[in-house]
Amino acid sequence: MDKIFNVLMVGVGGQGIIMASDIFALAAMYSGNDVKKSEIHGMSQRGGSVFSHIRFGKKVYSPVISHGEADVLFSLEEMETLRWIGYASETTDIICMKTRINPVMVETYPAGIEEEIRGLSKRVFFVDPVSLIDRIENKKFLNVTLIGLISGFVDFPEESWEKAIKEKVPAGTFEGNRKAFETGKKLFMEEFNDME
Repeated sequence: MDKIFNVLMVGVGGQGIIMASDIFALAAMYSGNDVKKSEIHGMSQRGGSVFSHIRFGKKVYSPVISHGEADVLFSLEEMETLRWIGYASETTDIICMKTRINPVMVETYPAGIEEEIRGLSKRVFFVDPVSLIDRIENKKFLNVTLIGLISGFVDFPEESWEKAIKEKVPAGTFEGNRKAFETGKKLFMEEFNDME
């Protein structure tokens, strides 16, 4: 592909953003793309902001997505979606898990965030983590389930995803993670694929 495809993944520490972005970047590479990845997690092992830029295509020179140029904004927490919304445009596909984690020193989660996000793009998809966890073996596989959902936006061979998942997930969890990935793919077909 000549076009550079840009995916921004955001969340908070402990949600598995780094593993998810590693899997995505490896799958892009195993599919024959040049891939650049940039991430920040620093002191955010639990509760702080975590993000990862992934860019892939025929030739990628910079690992950082420019403002307004994300093709997909993938968020595991509602407020983090708004924090990074400047990288999106009205044509960006926004996938937001309906998870609310209060930042440090914030007792009450702000109201109206979902409505604000829905007004920012023509294609916004909210994922209910409770119903999704019911469909997978282990809630620790949730990030890989959502990678399955993202896979609907790119044309990578199945073997590229399988190889990337096997390489990055902890020993003994591949089969559960593979099934979680397949659940995400089904979710894309059931819900997002039919959106206007």
